[in-house]
Amino acid sequence: MGGSADVCSGAFEHTINLQSKNQMFRAFVLQGRAPQIAFGVSTKNMPDYKSIADLKGKKIGVSAPGSSTNMMANLVLSRGGLKASDVSFIGVGTAAGALTAMRSGQIDAMSNTDPVMTMLEQRGEVKIISDTRTLKGTTEVFGGPMPAACLYAPMDFIQKNPNTCQALANAIVHGLKWLQTAGPGDIIKTVPESYLLGDRALYLASFNKVRESISLDGLIPEEGARTALKALASFDPAIKADKIDLAKTYTNEFARRAKERFKA
Repeated sequence: MGGSADVCSGAFEHTINLQSKNQMFRAFVLQGRAPQIAFGVSTKNMPDYKSIADLKGKKIGVSAPGSSTNMMANLVLSRGGLKASDVSFIGVGTAAGALTAMRSGQIDAMSNTDPVMTMLEQRGEVKIISDTRTLKGTTEVFGGPMPAACLYAPMDFIQKNPNTCQALANAIVHGLKWLQTAGPGDIIKTVPESYLLGDRALYLASFNKVRESISLDGLIPEEGARTALKALASFDPAIKADKIDLAKTYTNEFARRAKERFKA
């Protein structure tokens, strides 16, 4: 918003949130066709957890306030009859800090991404109660396909810089095509060492859990945009579904060209 970045890699629903504040941003290539977020409760702090109602008054870790992990937590809470104000949200990041927060008992539950959630799950430190790392789990949480990570930018930037947007879309779609056939060794060689959290086997186990949620061709599905709007409007009173012009939140023109070029 401050202009220090031209393009953002972030969640699709941000384009809807921003439009509700009269800030026009548009997604132009999809990276994830599911949020890849899991929500789990601490087996140490909440060994007797039975239902969402048990989370009232508890501390919930999210990657950052206002992020997709926060949004998913809000949705899970609302489905269980709680409001966001019934809990305390704490930003814990998506790496070692998140692990520390859970293990030290600073938080009672967490909505976060992999490999953090798989690591905690494998060691019995969290009980997963909602999971959008698979297409099936995403449909259960959101009621339909939910576009997630994408590249988006201010509409005027896209209009003034079509070649830049096309180059970015080409790079993403080319990468998505590569990911469909890349083996574990190829992926390990490509990913920065710090992402592995010191455990390559765990990273690969995490990757295999989310593999189907990676977009195949960069295209944003119309039904997915509708799902995102419905989900946001269900718990955020500031978002009025009838006031949002979904056609302005995304374009597939760049991804379509890239798909044709790379036969994705």
